[in-house]
Amino acid sequence: MSEDEEFPKYGLKDLPGVGDATLKKLRDAGILTLKALAICPIGKIVNEVGLGEKTAEKIIKVALDLESPSLGAKNARELFESRKDLSRITSGGTELDKLLSGTCHKNDDFHGGFEAGSLTELFGEFRTGKTQICHQLCVNVQLPYDQGGLEGKAYYIDTDNSFRPERIIQMAEELYLDYNKVLNNVIVSRAYNSDHQILLVKEAPKIISEHGIKVLVLDNLISHFKAEYLGRGNLRLLRSLLRSHLTDLLSLANTFQDLVIVYTNQVRIRHNVFYGDPIRHLGGHIVAHLSTTRVYLRKGKGEQRIAHIVKSPYLPDDYAIFSIQEGGIRD
Repeated sequence: MSEDEEFPKYGLKDLPGVGDATLKKLRDAGILTLKALAICPIGKIVNEVGLGEKTAEKIIKVALDLESPSLGAKNARELFESRKDLSRITSGGTELDKLLSGTCHKNDDFHGGFEAGSLTELFGEFRTGKTQICHQLCVNVQLPYDQGGLEGKAYYIDTDNSFRPERIIQMAEELYLDYNKVLNNVIVSRAYNSDHQILLVKEAPKIISEHGIKVLVLDNLISHFKAEYLGRGNLRLLRSLLRSHLTDLLSLANTFQDLVIVYTNQVRIRHNVFYGDPIRHLGGHIVAHLSTTRVYLRKGKGEQRIAHIVKSPYLPDDYAIFSIQEGGIRD
């Protein structure tokens, strides 16, 4: 959705005292709409855009006033009605879609799956299906709405060199899609270090707006940070960077209402645990708190994988079984 379509009455150009030079600085910082400006911290405007604090306060106040109908207080009934129309992308597996959508939807035509406007984390050991699900979402987002897609494109930020177009082709052919068109609709950026990864997320608003992106995949969130910030002496800096990075992702979710954001995470094994599951996700409380929905993936028998909701604002602690086949994610 372009700026003019999302805000037909007002845009950044309507802000008082904001000229072409300032508009360019705002857009270069990834602030493309009034809503993005209204929810942007003043510190970001000062540090990244280069405006004075008083000027930043002034334009944010104006943006908040103009956006008050969408950002103002609502009663719970209004929020519930709006969530009925929440955009979702099917995972490819019926049981996994149900797990991610809850049981409050009784409509037989309802397509569950990964929801927009929030952050979904997939974590687990290697070969549990994290990257496979990410590839599947890049294909499924291009499906029609009545088939569980969003008729949009995908943006894949690859930190581990794990993206494979060959896998996209297999999944596209399984759905009888033209794989050339599907490949053209998946934009891939390789992140070579944590600074580059952070920069790609900060610049994502421009790509999302220009290309009609409906799913952003970050595979994976933690690997560069884990390699570059070793030792307890770097722990405070690591936490600060992760918090800022996840806040940037959350800002994207709040700005682009039809955008599904999914990232993967690694785990470690605690060898001093004798009872219970010794596997613990990386990133600590920072990642745990800022992720909206967290899905723990485990291996089952053969092609089977087990998905477990371990955190959600409304979904129950529950499980679903799916399989990874040549054609993609299936029941």
